[in-house]
Amino acid sequence: MANTKVKVKKARKAKKTRKPMPKPIRVLTAPFRAIGRYLKNSWIELRQVRWPNRKATWKMVLAVFIYTALLITIITLLDVFFTWIFNLILGKG
Repeated sequence: MANTKVKVKKARKAKKTRKPMPKPIRVLTAPFRAIGRYLKNSWIELRQVRWPNRKATWKMVLAVFIYTALLITIITLLDVFFTWIFNLILGKG
């Protein structure tokens, strides 16, 4: 049994070892390998995302709309207030 485990470990180790590429080829292919690694890792991350269902998505959309409406109202009120204050200071109103 222990002999079988050793053989499996050696077989795995043998698969992972590759013949190293010559340095000029490594330098020329480095950007492409980096892009490939980035795309592979991005795909792995996307598969781990827990996407919301339709109900949760609509709740978030509604929350964004409410927040946006409140922020627009606050900014508009501040604008009206400061316009009124500046008109009083400048003597236009």
